[in-house]
Amino acid sequence: MPRLRSDFWVSAQLRRLNGENIPAVQRRRGAAEAGAIFVKIDRLDGTADLYGPAPQALIEAEDPGERLFTEILSAAPSPEVEERLAREIRFDSDLWIVEIDDREGRHGLPLAE
Repeated sequence: MPRLRSDFWVSAQLRRLNGENIPAVQRRRGAAEAGAIFVKIDRLDGTADLYGPAPQALIEAEDPGERLFTEILSAAPSPEVEERLAREIRFDSDLWIVEIDDREGRHGLPLAE
């Protein structure tokens, strides 16, 4: 089963989060069809969490049609998260960044087991 395009997925995720009163914005637009998606959760206390695409092997084992995420950084200083995002952009300039502001760290992402 083909995966949902990145632009559709980001749009739907933003609507869902904002509908649940979780402030979220698209911070960077990547490749519309298949750009990798990274999600930063700003905890509003100087720390942030970062989620990125799960390794392909995990996705294929669980559900090849679904976008799954894995935690990259947890409760890290915000500058450290920004540094990691900058490295990811240098590696893949087609990636997307979604940013969520939530003290509780809510994100609603499907996580790989």
